[in-house]
Amino acid sequence: MSMLLLDIGNSRLRWVLHGSGWWEPRSALHRSGKIENLLDEVWEGMPTPEKIVVVSVAGREVMGGLKKWLKRRWSLAPYLVTPQAEQLGVKNGYADPYALGADRWAALIAARGLTQGPACVVDCGTAVTVDALSAEGVFKGGVIFPGLLLLRQSLVRGTAGIDATPGNDATCLARSTADGVAAGTIVGLAGAIERVIEEQQNSLWSELKIFLTGGDAQLLEPRLRRPVMVVPDLVLKGLVRIADTL
Repeated sequence: MSMLLLDIGNSRLRWVLHGSGWWEPRSALHRSGKIENLLDEVWEGMPTPEKIVVVSVAGREVMGGLKKWLKRRWSLAPYLVTPQAEQLGVKNGYADPYALGADRWAALIAARGLTQGPACVVDCGTAVTVDALSAEGVFKGGVIFPGLLLLRQSLVRGTAGIDATPGNDATCLARSTADGVAAGTIVGLAGAIERVIEEQQNSLWSELKIFLTGGDAQLLEPRLRRPVMVVPDLVLKGLVRIADTL
């Protein structure tokens, strides 16, 4: 069975047409309200899938555009993944299990499929989430803070002397404002991630296997001082596990 698995983030669309032994994830940037035009472009010539499974943190306008496009093109409706109290070996420890972000839930499902030990999922997108999973498969909680782009944009918007000029993040001994912003934000973000992981490990009394995913994972991985496994398609891997139960 061919399945179209789709992860819609705040700024990026990721998808894979899964079936018959192939796995070729793709991605594209999207803008709110423009997703139908984007799909006409990036899905041109795609064969009709038998099942469509979606996780989305985008707004209603984006989801509405997706549903219209799928109905017009293939006469299909997507299955929208939502967090559960318990699913595929993961128990949801959120105060309100159904309020957890669906992308975070799918990533935890994927992590549980990759290891049966304690784990930490770090998703580096528009926002960064750092979520802890116990050896028993219990989601113990996590944190959310701004991602790299939001950090840099906040400095541009909130100050008079910093503009949006790209800088070099190679050294913390920066000798220009642009380089200082570039280096300070990426090193600061890496430091924040490491501090959260340390706090989570201390709370759980466990060494966590760390999975790094999201659009900025490749940028941040060299800055982290602990071993991590970069899995760019972690949410999609979680969608595969969920889709197989539908």
